[in-house]
Amino acid sequence: MLRIKTSTVEYYDEKLEMFINPESFVIELEHSLNAISQWESKWEKVFLTDKPHTVDEMIDYYKTMAINDPPEEVWALLTNVEIEKIQEYMSSKKTATITQKDSKKVYNSEPITSELIYYWMIALNIPFECQYWHLNRLLTLISVCSHKNNPNKKKRSTREIMQQNHDLNAARRKALNTKG
Repeated sequence: MLRIKTSTVEYYDEKLEMFINPESFVIELEHSLNAISQWESKWEKVFLTDKPHTVDEMIDYYKTMAINDPPEEVWALLTNVEIEKIQEYMSSKKTATITQKDSKKVYNSEPITSELIYYWMIALNIPFECQYWHLNRLLTLISVCSHKNNPNKKKRSTREIMQQNHDLNAARRKALNTKG
């Protein structure tokens, strides 16, 4: 969870024609599957995409990330420093697990939506409480579970394959008492 104390910079409200000195507020944010699911249901767009989101879309995502209920005016007062902290938090690993990534990156043409991640959770028997974890931690868990469920068999050399075939053929010839 990320806690950000909003700044208390005095500003001029043109509608009220007066200076406003807002109270600071502590926003508690959690970048989670649950937040992405809420955002995607509202915007009807894929959140996890390489395409940039508009400022309005990102502010709305920050709102869905909020665990507590900050006043609406807090969102308009976020500074660039606070937004950078949120972005840094969203991109952090939040796990000690180190996964080995292939040198050749495989791009999946299927968009990764919240429903697809929920499917992975169901298929891997990951409990639904994990939807509230930091998203990158959840995706790491999904990756680890998937890898452990489908371990890559060690690739054998051509020589090893030929030796195994030779041994199998010899055993069959002996069992059937034939020459070939």
